[in-house]
Amino acid sequence: MVKDSATKIFGVLGFPAGHSLSPLMHNAAFHALNIDAEYKIFELGPCDVDTFLGELTQKNIFGLNVTVPYKEKVVSLLNSLSDDARLIGAVNTIKVQDGKLEGFNTDGAGFLRHLTEDLGFNPEGKNIAIIGAGGASKAVSICLSKKSPKRISIYDVDGVKLLSLVKHLKANFNNIEVNPVSSPEKLDINNSDLLINATPIGMKKSDHCLVDEKYLHKDLFVYDLVYNIKETTLLELARIAGARVSNGLGMLLYQGMLSFEIWTGNPAPKEVMQKALSEGR
Repeated sequence: MVKDSATKIFGVLGFPAGHSLSPLMHNAAFHALNIDAEYKIFELGPCDVDTFLGELTQKNIFGLNVTVPYKEKVVSLLNSLSDDARLIGAVNTIKVQDGKLEGFNTDGAGFLRHLTEDLGFNPEGKNIAIIGAGGASKAVSICLSKKSPKRISIYDVDGVKLLSLVKHLKANFNNIEVNPVSSPEKLDINNSDLLINATPIGMKKSDHCLVDEKYLHKDLFVYDLVYNIKETTLLELARIAGARVSNGLGMLLYQGMLSFEIWTGNPAPKEVMQKALSEGR
């Protein structure tokens, strides 16, 4: 498709953001549906974010995905929030409508669709361990909480962030046990059904594994939200231990599909987007 001055611009805002696979799937979807639009990477430092968001209309930008470290920062800069974004306290999708910025969160719903529909894991009554208490963890833990697990244990190196998330979960879901823990060893992985890495650790092969392999077992499902490499060290060790494993590529696909539908009003072409992600890795 030939782009012209009327081409609608979409993109991903983050720092860093160069590793993102989102342009591949969204540009493939625009092309498949003959939509005159282009998806770009906007890698901006913290000092530039406020100004950038204030100039979206002038730049012909109609929508953004938001990634690390801005999912929580942008919340106060938007005109309105969806119910999920408000509950999660983090935004990964912005829609520009009539000069107003609407914030959404498709991370949690995308994760849950992949986990339950594609991977066949039912969180109800399960013991869940989560590493990380940032924006991605908020989305995942809140959407999991809606499915009535038995227990969620969470670790983060930032104790303030950890306690804030646990307090939020307890305030909104009083039917489940939520535990903050002071180290990965105290996540009780031995007795957990699902272990989630919701941190960026693992994006580089040189990253250390946050979990001692002795805690990994065959009755465990290990889900690493990292998607830019096929198998992180955590997933490799879990697979060797006999656990079921998944990286975050499926979550990326589904959250992207939901974002696409928010922006365009069109059903997302799943096969096209999935193929673009698979070929671009």
